[in-house]
Amino acid sequence: MEPGNDTLISEFLLLGFSEEPALQPLIFGIFLSMYLTTVVGNLLIILAVSSDSHLHTPMYFFLSNLSLVDICFTSTTVPKMLWNIQTQNKVITYAGCITQMYFFIFFAGLDDFLLAVMAYDRYVAICHPLHYMIIMNSRLCGLLVLMSWIMFVSLFYGTSLGVYLSSAATHSSHSSAAASVLYTVVTPMLNPFIYSLRNKDIKRALKRFFGMAGMKGTIIRW
Repeated sequence: MEPGNDTLISEFLLLGFSEEPALQPLIFGIFLSMYLTTVVGNLLIILAVSSDSHLHTPMYFFLSNLSLVDICFTSTTVPKMLWNIQTQNKVITYAGCITQMYFFIFFAGLDDFLLAVMAYDRYVAICHPLHYMIIMNSRLCGLLVLMSWIMFVSLFYGTSLGVYLSSAATHSSHSSAAASVLYTVVTPMLNPFIYSLRNKDIKRALKRFFGMAGMKGTIIRW
């Protein structure tokens, strides 16, 4: 048996949006601002729900968990992309690629599951309003969130990620990059404004929280 030439792939090259050096600062600034908007917007929702006892309901419990998942989902890819743009280094190791893909798929699936749970919560609230607090009690809410985490951890640890690492040669790299931006950056950035930050209860909770923080700061200065 003749020995063959085997090539071991240990790293990948990441495709960017543009090779023009003059556009790199603009692209970096756009994605950095979008990432910060996503993180701050979702953190405000978590802060409002956790600080106001009036928002300790199933709907806002699921919304705060969705905000946490959106932060984690965006953080799996955007910081690495910003680092690559800033350093002009497009290399990612094989282990790093596998890890990034795992967490990307995990948080994407978890996001979808939480949206399904929120849809069920709204169904119970509208169709069975008298039994809503009995059905959607705190124990069931915690169990549903715990199930979503355990289910997707078990699913993706037991499933090969090879199929997700292959890309079709017929797809345009620019169209794929544009599509990936829509669901990895734009959607998590808009979710807080769509689901919560326009909500009167959330606005009231944030005003109350920052008002109390301002009062405490004034007392400390005195």
